[in-house]
Amino acid sequence: MTTKKRPAVVVANLSGNDQIVCQITSKNPSDSYYINLSNSDFSSGSLPQPNCYIRPNKIFTADNKIILKKSGELKVTKMREIINEIHVIIS
Repeated sequence: MTTKKRPAVVVANLSGNDQIVCQITSKNPSDSYYINLSNSDFSSGSLPQPNCYIRPNKIFTADNKIILKKSGELKVTKMREIINEIHVIIS
């Protein structure tokens, strides 16, 4: 069985081998839980798809073994926006 490789934003590094991540998609979400992501949001690197959406309502814990590569690093302001939106959703 092959699995599709999917981009994600690491929002927290946990002790051990786990990280908390948010899904990234290129499909326009049908709900209001998304944050626009473009290459200008990166302080270094980029994604192959120029305009994507971060899904702060789609968070999960991932083992480091399934994370294949780092595509870049988001600017601090974008990371704050993501964390703030997660907080709004779970509050």
